Amino acid sequence: MTMEAKKTPETPEKPEKPEKAEQKEKKPVSPEKERTFVYTLARIVAFLGNRTIFPVRYHGRENFDLNAPYIAMSNHNSALDPLILAYPCKKYEIRFVGKKELVKVKWIGNLLNKGLHMITVDRHNSDMAAMRLCMKTLREGYVLGIFPEGTRHHEDLMSEVETGAAVLALRAKAPILPVYIESKPRLFRFNHVYIGKPMDISDLAAQGFNTDVVEALCGRIRDTFLKMREEAGKK
Repeated sequence: MTMEAKKTPETPEKPEKPEKAEQKEKKPVSPEKERTFVYTLARIVAFLGNRTIFPVRYHGRENFDLNAPYIAMSNHNSALDPLILAYPCKKYEIRFVGKKELVKVKWIGNLLNKGLHMITVDRHNSDMAAMRLCMKTLREGYVLGIFPEGTRHHEDLMSEVETGAAVLALRAKAPILPVYIESKPRLFRFNHVYIGKPMDISDLAAQGFNTDVVEALCGRIRDTFLKMREEAGKK
């Protein structure tokens, strides 16, 4: 007697799990809407300092309403100058250019580079990496903060304008917003800060890129700040 082989029941196929929906890429925050914790905290510190121990009076604050990209350019009197500039620029968080010596300590470097967007530069050598990063900053629509004197120790206002600042402005074809800081911060004494009209450098940029044009822009920057100082003295 033949026995029929028992048929093994077929295991039902498991339904395939639907593939996970691809995560949507986060859109980068526009420069105008960018607000980071450390930078916001720095602005609060600047606000408190400007109203109490190191009072500051701003003139021409409305000129900071300029649409980016542009270069905020200031004379350099003290380590507090970046805070003095950051406070009245409500529309954007400024990317300041600072010497690489400031980031030797790792945690300070992280704070300045990541929290305050600082771009480090080697002042004693031709730093093409920093130049490219500055160009990228302007192309992406941010505000770049530069102290073209390069140091807080100088003989006179803009007595030496570093050519790198002029080269950058010409290559980027970005307007320059001049900011004249009258003096070093002094306890309980007003420091006056004058924010000028944007400098149009399109006439120089149209002449091409060469040594003569760079020197001409350096001279224009120097003359602009000397004129701002002269006008400030009349007030």
